[in-house]
Amino acid sequence: MRYNDLNTYLKNKFGKKVYKLALNGGMTCPNRDGTLGTKGCIFCSAGGSGEFTPDIDLPIDRQIVLAKERLARKIKGDILYIAYFQAFTNTYAPVETLEKIFYQVIRRDDIAALSIATRPDCLPPDVINLLDNLNKIKPVWIELGLQSIHKKTAEYIRRGYNLDCFEKAMENLKAINIEVIVHCILGLPYETEDDMIKTARYVGASGALGIKLQLLHVLEGTDLASEYKKGAFKVLSLDEYVDIVIKCLEVIPPEMVIHRLTGDGPKSILIAPKWSADKRPVLQAIEKRLELSDTCQGAALCR
Repeated sequence: MRYNDLNTYLKNKFGKKVYKLALNGGMTCPNRDGTLGTKGCIFCSAGGSGEFTPDIDLPIDRQIVLAKERLARKIKGDILYIAYFQAFTNTYAPVETLEKIFYQVIRRDDIAALSIATRPDCLPPDVINLLDNLNKIKPVWIELGLQSIHKKTAEYIRRGYNLDCFEKAMENLKAINIEVIVHCILGLPYETEDDMIKTARYVGASGALGIKLQLLHVLEGTDLASEYKKGAFKVLSLDEYVDIVIKCLEVIPPEMVIHRLTGDGPKSILIAPKWSADKRPVLQAIEKRLELSDTCQGAALCR
């Protein structure tokens, strides 16, 4: 293996196969409720990246049952689960609400860890204290949507916070031994290959223990889709994307866990790139390129 992949990490950590259950905590985002804006990030779909989660109106216990049933169609055996709160910003609620949601999940015997997707600007002291307490029960992961370190890009995508905010959040989370996973989008409009590699290098040095490298998806109903249809930018080809992923891996420390090398947007609303609709061939192309490498050119590739 040429990088520290998630499956191996989970098996070593928990001693068995572990799968994520995508759940919906019913929260929104300061980029949508009027606090920072009402349109969300330029690339964000109406579901807030939660298209693969159960119905928002279902109780969490019922969501877990349905998510496990979907997985049961393709997996068998003795397994554990990570409860993944994915849609929108999952610490953007009164701490009493968060306590009610997260404690009922983390105390379940079938849940090995709790993974919470959120924003760096939605981690006030009372939430940090809650995460600290939860982390003493079972491992808690915080997934931060950084996307890019570049100011112009952050403004273009309407991210709504600066890099100092991210760094402060990292400092607070590291102080309570929370495992942080950082999301980066490759192929954002007007970014060069060098821009993307600089983001990967920065994340590698940030103290985060994991990273998700995500291909930019143009989804129907987003402002990004309107820009794309006007011809304002082009999406990456498969070969371009694979090249950039390899170069990002070269600058990521060997101990950093690679949680994702691509992603598959909902096919019903995916506009571009169409080649990303099935992630298996994308992952196979990345692995083939790694196998063809004659030498290890970077820390994360030397195993």
